Amino acid sequence: MDEDPDLALSHALHAAGRAGRVPAVREALGLVYYRRGEFADALREFRTARRLSGSDHLLPYMVDAERGLGRHERALDLAASPAARKLAEADNIELLIVVSGIRRDLDQPGAAVAVLNVPALQRASTQPWAARLFYAYADALLAAGRQAEAKKWFEKAAAADHEGETDADERLDELEGFVLVDLEAESEDGSDASNEVEDLDVTASPEDSDEAGVGDRAESAAYDALTNPFSND
Repeated sequence: MDEDPDLALSHALHAAGRAGRVPAVREALGLVYYRRGEFADALREFRTARRLSGSDHLLPYMVDAERGLGRHERALDLAASPAARKLAEADNIELLIVVSGIRRDLDQPGAAVAVLNVPALQRASTQPWAARLFYAYADALLAAGRQAEAKKWFEKAAAADHEGETDADERLDELEGFVLVDLEAESEDGSDASNEVEDLDVTASPEDSDEAGVGDRAESAAYDALTNPFSND
């Protein structure tokens, strides 16, 4: 998927053609479609894998696929289904991250924060999902205009993110007002970009940075993620 998405899809389709009744094969095909942004096909494969396996662990992906199709109310209904209430903790955390993103899509920043303010948030430390939960919570706080609190949780996300799953460090730099410059790049007029460094205002405040669009960037970040929550937001 990272090097050749088309070849990845070809492999997954071939596997499904040879072992279409194997849940893991259909799940893999669904994940390929999901990462390609082909949410209708992903949702079909996730449903098939769920039916074959009897497991609900793909519900967070299914909810996010509904979100990707713009069907926010259907996504929220699925997230509130009885099956969702029986998810293991790690899967439930991923589902909460997706639901928080949906609330932000619906311009409900307060609800996006509340969804993630769960007991797991306070006791999270080294769990595999900790960095993503901290990051999503910080993103929700920022969208709600609570910048100081968001900075604290981005710091927590950066400290917990040992696998590079998030861009928490970069988000912190934005909030601090730092500007990163590629000194080897040439400007449009052909001059070296390093000649322009002395002209940069390196004393910009967080407020200046926010006016320059940090808030907008925060609202458009992906699972957000997830997001890739899972992903991307």
